[in-house]
Formats: sequence, structure tokens, C-alpha cells
Amino acid sequence: MAGHSKWANIKHRKARQDDKRGRMWSKCARAIIVAARAGGGDPTMNLTLRYAIDEARAVNMPKDTIEKAVKKGSGELGGEDYEAVVYEGYGPSGVAVMIETLTDNRNRTAPELRKIFDKFGGNLGTSGCVAFMFSARGMILISKDAGDEESIMMAALEAGAEDVTDEGEFWQVLTDPAQLHVVSDALAANDIEVTSAERTMVPANTVECDSDIARKVLNLMDELDDHEDVQKAHANFDIPDEVFAALDA
Repeated sequence: MAGHSKWANIKHRKARQDDKRGRMWSKCARAIIVAARAGGGDPTMNLTLRYAIDEARAVNMPKDTIEKAVKKGSGELGGEDYEAVVYEGYGPSGVAVMIETLTDNRNRTAPELRKIFDKFGGNLGTSGCVAFMFSARGMILISKDAGDEESIMMAALEAGAEDVTDEGEFWQVLTDPAQLHVVSDALAANDIEVTSAERTMVPANTVECDSDIARKVLNLMDELDDHEDVQKAHANFDIPDEVFAALDA
């Protein structure tokens, strides 16, 4: 299973843990503030804001907290000023990693991310060193409880999805990024509950990891995800299901 799929599963498991929820809400608030500041506070007219709000709802962020973040971004309330910066690097065994951040101080963020990479045997690289390995996609996750593969595949493909795959706890639907909301809305119209719908970066090729490398890679991804400035981390690791099951036992 490729890194974008496996890591999405892990993140949604983490989202159910109370000790992770506050940190995830903080990340979602930053994304909403930046989106609203760039394109206005109306999600029907600002697709980036709509995606940010959808991701916040997926981790059960309270409605009033979402509304407050929108107001901060649109100027109705005073808010922080964040800058979007993408960092790239290599993890253990040459696993490629792309990190999307929203930071108020890139002079603090870069050294801290470099330290995390060093800790797990990787290194923070230069801009563009791994970006060419990834392409932007829309990714929808649907709980297995929401329906069988045939009904979900039919609804998704009819709406314009590119692919539907079995990813353990979830059905995963991949779309063109511009069609993400179209496919998500079509699934909802067919009474198929969407767990999450987000834009992601999908690797063109993957690095298969044994148990030792897999553990190091997942620890790296976990620590990156816990950093307050990191919004999303993408990687091209591939952990065989039996290896992942043993790690997760």
C-alpha cells in the first residue's frame, strides 16, 4: 500500500484520539484562515476555503471554531499572518517526502524540520528535489461501513472519479483535483457518507520498506505530522500489508 494511502489511514485513526484532536484543530484553523484571507470568507465562492472547512469537519472541529477561523481570515476578527512554504527531503532508505506548512516564521520552521529528518536518518533537501515524483490528486476516503465496493465504484466513476481501491479500513477514491468536490457531492447525493475529501500528492513510484525501515519512516511521518507548522506530509513509502499488520499489532 502506497504512502499516501497508508498515511491517510493512520491520520484518521489518530484523529479519533483526544490527545491529537486539539493539534489537528489548530492546523485546520490555520488552513481556514489562510484560505479565507486569500479568497474571501464564502466557501461557495472560494473552493480552497471549502476544502479547508471540509477537512476541519472530518476531524470533528466545532462549528463555532470553524466560523471564528473564517472571520479571522476574512478580516472580521484579528488573526495571525501565516506563509505557505513547501519543504522537501528524503527519509530512511531514500523515501521521498514533501511537507506542506503554514508558518509565521520560516527561520524557525526549517531548522526544526531539518532536526526531525536528521533524527530518523533522513535529510531535508532543496526545493524541487522530490516534487517531480508527485502529482496532485483529490482523495476521498469512505468507511467500509458506508457501502460495498460495487455501489461506491459505480457512483464515484459516474461522477468522474479516476479510480476506487480497497485500502484496509476505507474505500479510497482518487480524482482530478478540480473534480474533488464534484465527486464528493455526488457520493453524498447517493447517500454514501464521505469520511474525508482532500487534495493530496500521489507518488509516481514507491519505495518498498521492510519492518525496520517501515518503523523509522512511520516515526518520521508521525513526528512531522505532530509539528505545529506542518499541514500535510506526503511520502512515497510502500509498506506491505503483512509488515504493517505486524507493526500495528
